[in-house]
Amino acid sequence: MPNEWQSVLDEIQENVSETAFKTYFGKVKFDKTGDTLQIIVPSVFIKKQYEGKYKTAIVEALKAANISYKKLEIVESKEPTKGPIRGAVKVETKAQPNVNVVSKKSLNTNKTGLKPEYTLDNYVVGQNNDLAVSAAKAVIEKPGKKYNPYYLYGSPGSGKTHLIQAIGNAIHAKYPNKIVRYVTTEEFYNDFVNSIQKKLEGFKEKYRKVDVLIVDDFQGIVGKEKSQEEFFHTFNDLYKEDKQIIVSCDRLPNQLATVDPRLSSRLMMGLPVDIQMPGFEERCAIIKMKAEEVGADLDNNTVEKLAEAVSTNIRDLEGALHRVLAMAELRGIPTIDAINELTAIGSVDKRRVSSRQVIEKVAKYYGLTTKDLLGTSRLKDIKNARQVAMFLLSKELSLSTPKIGSEFKKDHTTIMHGIKQVDIKLKADFNFREQISELKAKIYAS
Repeated sequence: MPNEWQSVLDEIQENVSETAFKTYFGKVKFDKTGDTLQIIVPSVFIKKQYEGKYKTAIVEALKAANISYKKLEIVESKEPTKGPIRGAVKVETKAQPNVNVVSKKSLNTNKTGLKPEYTLDNYVVGQNNDLAVSAAKAVIEKPGKKYNPYYLYGSPGSGKTHLIQAIGNAIHAKYPNKIVRYVTTEEFYNDFVNSIQKKLEGFKEKYRKVDVLIVDDFQGIVGKEKSQEEFFHTFNDLYKEDKQIIVSCDRLPNQLATVDPRLSSRLMMGLPVDIQMPGFEERCAIIKMKAEEVGADLDNNTVEKLAEAVSTNIRDLEGALHRVLAMAELRGIPTIDAINELTAIGSVDKRRVSSRQVIEKVAKYYGLTTKDLLGTSRLKDIKNARQVAMFLLSKELSLSTPKIGSEFKKDHTTIMHGIKQVDIKLKADFNFREQISELKAKIYAS
């Protein structure tokens, strides 16, 4: 069975990046009992990445290795999390390049504007961004045909730039003959101004003779009427030719002040999808990935400690990781001690929030009182707000359902139902996602 599993790993390694392979497949255990096949992983956040991103690759690899089964389970190991799982197959890294991963040589960044390191392989998928990633994959499969324009919005540091550049890199790799161009709104504005002031040619060719136009930080166009008009005409030309348009922004187009309503309506024609800040499990996965990229091997206790300490955004998380690793190296101390020291002096934003603060903020947000939320009223508005509070206590504070139940005087099945209802609504209701994102910001602002 170990030889069979190694062949599965070899097959998977052909289809994911080296960093992703080391991060997610380096400490796995393979077990088969009867017709049930189990893949045992070291932590819940790696389990979520398997389920959300790599399950198809695993199934295909098992098929290629001729391993038969009727039921496939991905389970978290019950063994100690520090160090490798006992009995895990040692991963042997192959020397040949991964043909499915965009390399720095395969891209001319001067022409595309894309950074090769931004790929879907090193983008952590979670509840905060799963819909955005699913839509992104559809765009990559058929650029210009589905979800056009693809409009991604969310708070700074939520991973928008990574995702839209990953889409561009994937399209460029899949369709080498397509012209892909990534620019920030500031670059678009500067090019437009220079084309007028200095009578420079080539502006329209640069922006309209492309197959995929990716524009980042669209909020920068606010107040620039002539640039908006030029982008409006650029949009129309590309859209008529079924060229893919991808835009990122910090909010919906109709929420931007002084933006031309015609332009706003066009940006809403395709798929406006939001991306939220990562939850605890997603932050753990991001830390693991970023640590692997710089050659650091962190045990799960250390990863979870840092994920608890920083709950603002991905940029803050990455910055905190680098500070922790630097201090650990310079001082010659364990990384967990570095986290404790930096937290104590305020260099790591610990963002400690109590369950009572969360409940109070949710009540205030929905125009209710804490007594309303903790009471027994079945009125729809109160019930919905109560479920939101349950959801945030679970996802942001990582409280168990019994612990949440003790706050609301409810049994754990009621708590589980409430959390599930919010989960379902988040996947279908863009406005509701916006509310949850705004609520998180208010909670941590306190």
